[in-house]
Amino acid sequence: MPLAQARETARKQSLDLVEVAPTAAPPVCRLLDYGKFKYEQAKRERGDRRSQKISLLREVRLRPKIGDHDFNAKARTAKKLLTEGDKLKVTIMFRGREVTHPELGWKLLQRMAKDLEDVSTMERQPSMEGRRMNIILTPSNAQKSKAKESQNAKT
Repeated sequence: MPLAQARETARKQSLDLVEVAPTAAPPVCRLLDYGKFKYEQAKRERGDRRSQKISLLREVRLRPKIGDHDFNAKARTAKKLLTEGDKLKVTIMFRGREVTHPELGWKLLQRMAKDLEDVSTMERQPSMEGRRMNIILTPSNAQKSKAKESQNAKT
């Protein structure tokens, strides 16, 4: 219908004329209460935000001379973080002359990746950034679905 007629109809029904699809030919408009429409739209967005899980990048830090027991404790922590659905950055921090032996850090990161391969996949190979060497592990697909199920059970 013509714009003038649509405006007149909206005024008679005490509603607003809202353009829904401006790119369509001809543009699509609706008669509705604009305040109510905005409220419902905001309510829907809040609900959508609430249902999303923010995937965090968590970090576990190690040293090249870490003991076996300490390594296993860090591996348990890493496994817990991965099963919760978070990405994990495993970092080896070198101090002083330790940086001259990056192969020790590389072996440690490979060992961590191997210990966690049942719950994760390696997203990035070990890389050196200054005095730190790190890898990024992501939860495997099976772990992601378990994390979603446990999150739904909590709510």
